[in-house]
Amino acid sequence: MRHIIINVGRQLGSGGHDIGRMLALDFQAKYYDKEIMNLAAKESGFCEKFFEQNDEKKGFFKGLFNMQTSHISGGSMYKTNFSQESLFQFQSDAIQKAAKEGSCVFVGRCADYVLRDFPNTVNVFITASMKYRIEQIMNKQHLDHDAARKFIEQKESDRAAYYNYYTGKKWGAAESYDLCIDSSVLGLVESEKIIAAFIRKRFQI
Repeated sequence: MRHIIINVGRQLGSGGHDIGRMLALDFQAKYYDKEIMNLAAKESGFCEKFFEQNDEKKGFFKGLFNMQTSHISGGSMYKTNFSQESLFQFQSDAIQKAAKEGSCVFVGRCADYVLRDFPNTVNVFITASMKYRIEQIMNKQHLDHDAARKFIEQKESDRAAYYNYYTGKKWGAAESYDLCIDSSVLGLVESEKIIAAFIRKRFQI
C-alpha cells in the first residue's frame, strides 16, 4: 500500500471520528485522534492530561502558571521557555513524526496545515445537518435538545478559533480542503466509501 496521509476535519456530531477509523482500516493506516496527545506528551515532557485539557483550544496558555506541578515531567518547565505556541509545536512535531513513519489518518488538530508540505496528503472535511448532529450529541452526551445545540456551538467555536489562529485559513470553508461531504445524507458507511474512492482515484491506487 502506498504511503498516504489522510487529514480529517469534522463538525461535532458528524461522525468524523468513525469515518476516520474506517478510512484507516481501508488504507491500512495508523489512526490518530486523541492518540496524538500521548505522542506529544512523550515528546514534550508534559503529562497527557495537560494536552487533553487544552485540546483544540486557543487561549489555553493563560492558566498555565496556575496548574499543578503534576502536569509537568519532573516538576520543572520544559526548556524554561514555554509559550502558548510551544504546546502547538509539540503536537505538530508529534504529527510530523508519525506521518514520516507510514500511512496515517489524522483527525483534527490542524494536521492538514501541519503536513501541508508532505507528499501524498488529502484533506477531507466531514459535515452534517444540525438536526443530525444534535441527535448524535443528545445520545452520546445524554443531553436534551437545547443543551446539545449549545454544546455543539461552544465546542465548534473553540475548534474554529484554534484552527483559524494557527493555520491562517477558515475552519470548515470548502477551499481549505480537497473534499467536503455531508455524512447525514448517505450515512457514515456510504460516506466513507465515497471518500475512499476519491482517494484511490487521486493517487491511482
